[in-house]
Amino acid sequence: MLSPLEPFIPTPDVRERYAVTVRAPAPLVYRVARDFDMQSVPLVRAIFRLRELIMGSRRGTRVAAGFLDELQALGWQCLLERPGELFVGGATCQPWLADVVFRPVPPEHFASFAEPNQVRIAWTLETHAQGPGLTQLVSETRAAATDEAARRRFRGYWRWARVGIYLIRWLLLPAIRRESERRQQEGSAPGT
Repeated sequence: MLSPLEPFIPTPDVRERYAVTVRAPAPLVYRVARDFDMQSVPLVRAIFRLRELIMGSRRGTRVAAGFLDELQALGWQCLLERPGELFVGGATCQPWLADVVFRPVPPEHFASFAEPNQVRIAWTLETHAQGPGLTQLVSETRAAATDEAARRRFRGYWRWARVGIYLIRWLLLPAIRRESERRQQEGSAPGT
């Protein structure tokens, strides 16, 4: 199956893909994932705080929000959406900076964006129905630097940051699975 990120970053410097199986229908899983407050998971919140401390960033005030709403408020652009099934987000940034600024790029310009010293990052939130009441929840991330100087800086950053990024996905996807399965159970219980 062709990745939905292929049109946006066909030759990534970094590609990570994570998946979990959820015992709930795809539309429910997508809704839960879309609205999930990622920092409601204490270890995820701790990872973000650790990055702030390591990088010396200025801690901003955070308002609890659903996953997609929060990321779009931070500057991520919706590159593609098939409601209930797929969301592709993308932005350009300099992730090695303490206070990263995500800049949206319109979908039609994302693949060709080449401003120097930037990294294009795109990610997915996908639900794939595997049968009645069974869904595969997938998140893929791709990143590509716009020039060699950015690539060197990004590789240095990625060597240590990828551990936190991996842990966040490793914690978030199962948390979304648990919440989806809980809601599925509540919805199928007699008298509900």
